[in-house]
Amino acid sequence: MMMRKFVFATALISLLLSGCSLDDDDPNFYFTSLTINSAELPESFKLNETYKINVTYTIPDECTHYEGLDVTKEDTTIRNVVAIGYSMTDDEACTEVNAEEEASFDFIVKYDQPYTFRFYKGDNSEGEPEFFEVVVPVE
Repeated sequence: MMMRKFVFATALISLLLSGCSLDDDDPNFYFTSLTINSAELPESFKLNETYKINVTYTIPDECTHYEGLDVTKEDTTIRNVVAIGYSMTDDEACTEVNAEEEASFDFIVKYDQPYTFRFYKGDNSEGEPEFFEVVVPVE
């Protein structure tokens, strides 16, 4: 939740500072979802413990930069995880890099039921988001 507020605040500040003119020749600023390739989670959780969850994501080109991880609660024990990137341009001349990078977030186990983490892995051919899932039981 905190990351979502940070991403929103950053976008709002950028919008206010850049102005709203459509005739502006300054580069565009936009957020994009980055592909998560893998995630490291423990085999099980213990109630009320905090765990560091590592993810590996891909930066597609030299114009895209990592902003943070957006972890949203879909249900009591279901979490969607998306790596967020930003770019200051929509210039297609950006050099493709497909660089893998790592990030992490801390997760507190508050429920005694198994947790399902859904990691964003890209959009399918119809433009719908796809996820890979990891289920972690709670001891």
